[in-house]
Amino acid sequence: MPDAVAIAEPLFQVRQLSKHFGSTRVVDDLSFHIGSGECLGVIGPNGAGKTTTIRLCLGLTAPDQGSIRALGLAMPRDAMAIKSQLGVVSQFDTLDPDFTCAENLMVYGRYFGMKTAVMRERIPRLLEFAALSHKADAKPGELSGGMRRRLSLARALINDPRLLLLDEPTTGLDPQARHLMWERLQLLLQQGKSILLTTHFMDEAERLCSRLLVLDHGRKIAEGTPRELIALHLEPDVVEAYGNGAVRLAQSPVAQLAARTEVSGETVFFYTQDARALLDALSAHPGLRTLHRPANLEDLFLKLTGRQIREGG
Repeated sequence: MPDAVAIAEPLFQVRQLSKHFGSTRVVDDLSFHIGSGECLGVIGPNGAGKTTTIRLCLGLTAPDQGSIRALGLAMPRDAMAIKSQLGVVSQFDTLDPDFTCAENLMVYGRYFGMKTAVMRERIPRLLEFAALSHKADAKPGELSGGMRRRLSLARALINDPRLLLLDEPTTGLDPQARHLMWERLQLLLQQGKSILLTTHFMDEAERLCSRLLVLDHGRKIAEGTPRELIALHLEPDVVEAYGNGAVRLAQSPVAQLAARTEVSGETVFFYTQDARALLDALSAHPGLRTLHRPANLEDLFLKLTGRQIREGG
């Protein structure tokens, strides 16, 4: 009888990971995996455990229980060997302000024991990739926010990693800078790199991520492709109504034409399988403004985690 075909081990695998800080369980029995060439997005409200999960994956925080395997190795036992094949862009800028862009890459490469000749060959290509060739001799303080984030990404690529861990890499950037960053990340995915990405931007998650992991209070509450999750948890049509008298409609007969209704501030969100009857009813209220659109990841996020603003990171 022929041998069974072996199932390839995922590039990165987390099993039943938990972490407490005092009496608070920040990561709670979390399991997920990342395949080669895949972008896994981790989304959730403030305090959901996203950054702690990244720190656990990097071996910067020790788990209370669970296991992490990366690139066929075990964390934290093989932490140094794993980190040599990882690239990391943290939430906050960790560039050295005293070095130029090229020098930041050179110094970082030395942490990996890279030969100077290899780095001198690689650095111009990385600066070109980051659209920073013209800033090679500039220091980080002379760069815009978007340029600094792209420099951080270029620095994370100096060791030619197989897996990138990106913790909210576009926070604080203007729309043009975010789009350029997305373009660079999509190029990396096309090259076969794998990415673990935490983000607060649902459009970013939808553009970049093969699959999404939704966290809340440290637990995984949903996982799947963006389209799968939207189809599973949401009605296909959304009508937003705002303006004079909109909030009162949430308690009126009009609301019965929707499968589900939510109020946020002065806006009413009607979720429905077919918006035609609802739109006809709303047209009888001339003081209203309406927006009819398909359900999206932001609707999913708010349904699963709530609309209440939470403090904390």
